Amino acid sequence: MMLRLVKNKVAPAAALVGMIAGGLTISHAAGSYDFDYEMKYPHWHFEGPFGTYDRAAMQRGYQIYREVCAACHGLEHVSFRHLGDKGGPYYDENYPDPNSNPYVKAFAADWLIQDIDSETGDTIERQGTPADKFPPIYPNDAAAAGSNGGAIPPDLSVMVSARGGGADYLYNLLIAYDEPKPEKMVISPGTYFNPVMDGGAIAMAAPLIDDIVEYADGTPATVDQMAADVTEFLAWTADPKMEARKNTGLMTMIYLTILAVLMWFSYRRVWRNVEH
Repeated sequence: MMLRLVKNKVAPAAALVGMIAGGLTISHAAGSYDFDYEMKYPHWHFEGPFGTYDRAAMQRGYQIYREVCAACHGLEHVSFRHLGDKGGPYYDENYPDPNSNPYVKAFAADWLIQDIDSETGDTIERQGTPADKFPPIYPNDAAAAGSNGGAIPPDLSVMVSARGGGADYLYNLLIAYDEPKPEKMVISPGTYFNPVMDGGAIAMAAPLIDDIVEYADGTPATVDQMAADVTEFLAWTADPKMEARKNTGLMTMIYLTILAVLMWFSYRRVWRNVEH
């Protein structure tokens, strides 16, 4: 992993964020607390013009989301059927229609969906279907805040795209809770020290501890591994059509290259007898 230094100066004043020397450096107004954190930059399979998502990592990441993150965070912009779309974590060429994918159907049925009884008009709960979106975790923001000490857990469906630093930011946020807090730094009740978070304080307690889940494929469930897996999954929810877009771009470049060569030969043929 590449390491890059992120230095925070924590103060009650508003924070300023800047790009320095090509890396993310978070600088706060002058204060009495300094702390350093070495950002870790793992290799992401989806980076680069030919990058693709790691299916096994996405599947493990979905397990982390379902068993850990879904206690507080929703996936507002994702439907269950997207899990079985081409490029998705559970795509199966034997089930090109994700609505018939047995994994997708099983995952959807694992959730309860609020609905309206078509005969009585009453509100009911039913098992999810592939056509349903992931349901909200809380009925409204007031309920979310009331259950989390006044903080509203953000939706995770586009989190990787929404945060500066993308996947690297989210990964480091999840693994940085064990960093030592500056001795004189005071953390407000209900918040926790995290050097990656702007200001060094975050309302979310450390969500990951070693072996909090048991991976079906036998992969050791370390904090680093789980953080990387759930980040891979959330990179996909933020950009589910990435692989299709890259494939289209590649085919377009090949087409334009062939077209340019043909036009060059045509030009030479048309003007071959013309004296210069």
